[in-house]
Amino acid sequence: MTLPRFGVWAPVHGSRAAHHDPDEPDDASWARNRALVLEAEALGFDAVLVAQHTVNPYDDARDQLETWTATAALAALTRRIELIAAIKPGLFHPVVLAKMALQIEHISEGRFALNLVNAWNATEFEAAGLPFPEHDARYAYGAEWIGLVSRLMRGERVSHEGRHFRVSGLQLRPADPWRARPRIYLGGESEPARALVAAEGDVWFINGQPLDAVRGLIADAAARPRGDLPPLRFGLSAFVIARETDEEAEAEHARLLALADGDAGLRAASRTRVDPAVVMIRTMAQARAVGTNGGTAAGLVGSYATVAARLAAFHAAGVVLFMLQFQPFEAEMRRCAERVRPLLGARTLPSSAASGIV
Repeated sequence: MTLPRFGVWAPVHGSRAAHHDPDEPDDASWARNRALVLEAEALGFDAVLVAQHTVNPYDDARDQLETWTATAALAALTRRIELIAAIKPGLFHPVVLAKMALQIEHISEGRFALNLVNAWNATEFEAAGLPFPEHDARYAYGAEWIGLVSRLMRGERVSHEGRHFRVSGLQLRPADPWRARPRIYLGGESEPARALVAAEGDVWFINGQPLDAVRGLIADAAARPRGDLPPLRFGLSAFVIARETDEEAEAEHARLLALADGDAGLRAASRTRVDPAVVMIRTMAQARAVGTNGGTAAGLVGSYATVAARLAAFHAAGVVLFMLQFQPFEAEMRRCAERVRPLLGARTLPSSAASGIV
């Protein structure tokens, strides 16, 4: 079996676990994101996910990094790491987005990927005067949208007349010289999401949850017909707390949970803006965890050996990419690279190994 890959979530809206942590500034700036991604690459991490929001989902008075301009800049600054930019179809026409994607693919020399997210924050759209259809209608829109984007990224000359879009003999150039098209990641666990993953995705991002639940999701997706597409691969979002002993890790988890309780007002306000039909929100509500997209619900809390063993079990179940969160992010990212990943055979690079990093 090949080694697992490891990625990090860029801190696009600040801290991932708690917004009032004395050990970590709640910093969503470009300067911080740039430095963190460059360090992640130097440490040997394989990917970074740059989530997309037009405004901070917890508090619109807080900062929020813009995904696509930031990813284009990261493409020019990095040399090895995969750059995964999230996209909400309702914010960009598929022709415009496909052109942007191909440009970042060229800047990065074949390291770009997009993560389709069919949106959950209604206020983000409504405040901008943009339509926010009900859950299944968003997925129907997203299916037509990504079908067009995929064909355009492949360099096809596209003619299409659908419910939402009309394209007449359009071809984008320059085409992708590194592969057929950039990789497509999809999230979501509802039935429309699973159907879309099987029809269009290369990798399914699963939100952090226990191993048995992840096994069930993988089995369901793997059984779905794929047509001419290669077998679906799987990624997992998770928040890591690793220490010398299980007890030390659990104590740190308790500290972060207590700090997260101080964000109850922010989180309650955020929930009022969320579509209740989104499965991720219901899944997260069932677990007391820190971090976004499932966070510590995946169980990656414990000694270095414990966390490595749990990662190995997820990998054996079919997870090929772990998209990780930490807090304080930079210090815990280093700890994971130095103490956990070597236990799985994953390479760790010295900080000077990534050319061009200053």
